[in-house]
Amino acid sequence: MFEILEKKQMAQGTVCMFRLKAPRIARKTRPGQFVILRANERGERIPLTVAETHPEQGWIRIYFQVVGKTTAMLARMAPGEIIQDVIGPLGVPTHVDKVGTVICVGGGLGVAVIYPITRAFFDAGNHVIAIIGARTKELLILEQEMNSVCHELHVTTDDGSYGRHGFVTDVLKELLEQRKDVGMVMGIGPVPMMRFLCKTTQPFGVKTMVSLNPIMVDGTGMCGACRVRVGGQTRFCCVHGPDFDGHQVDFEELSKRLMMYVPQERESYQRFQAEVAGGSSR
Repeated sequence: MFEILEKKQMAQGTVCMFRLKAPRIARKTRPGQFVILRANERGERIPLTVAETHPEQGWIRIYFQVVGKTTAMLARMAPGEIIQDVIGPLGVPTHVDKVGTVICVGGGLGVAVIYPITRAFFDAGNHVIAIIGARTKELLILEQEMNSVCHELHVTTDDGSYGRHGFVTDVLKELLEQRKDVGMVMGIGPVPMMRFLCKTTQPFGVKTMVSLNPIMVDGTGMCGACRVRVGGQTRFCCVHGPDFDGHQVDFEELSKRLMMYVPQERESYQRFQAEVAGGSSR
């Protein structure tokens, strides 16, 4: 049983943070790894990156975006309530080495995912530049936290309501044109953002890693739901990733697979919203 110790809603209620009691997972999780949780016995299994751990106090921190039935149901839970299952840590930890200058780019909820990775590169002695972005100021998350784990922070918003008007890739391109010492770029966010980020870095020949977010079920490599094509080979994100060489990822195929169950997800969410309105949710 995994108790919700703390809950915080942000980005106009579209993003939710849980601090969960999970001592064993907190002791073993490394940056880049994730858990799969299930809210109740009949719940959907959803993968979520662990943004922070406290091994001594035995808790982990996760963030999720409210996009469908399961995440909406989770967002209605309160501190003191119990998450049925939390399995982890899963996936291969992000390879963190001292490579000189590293640029970490996060978009939307991807900022929460790249936060522990940015901190790991910072702690490893790299010069870390971070770029984070959102559609509007109200949807930007973890600016203060990101600022504490990098040497230089750039903020963008699509509508210009805060920071630089434009996209994270605009700033990334300028930095790559100005600096010749960038050893690596790490990008996490929506698939279109990661795809364009890789196109941006490719002409500069800079190593670029991305953390993929395919449909995932068991998290052990048995079901095959999370397969992605990288460098012409089929890889399973849960056991071979989630980090991959962005220049080798088939983003076209990934995008199509992510759309496979959209109609069913939309129908399920609408049914749940109707149940909530009628007072019969959960």
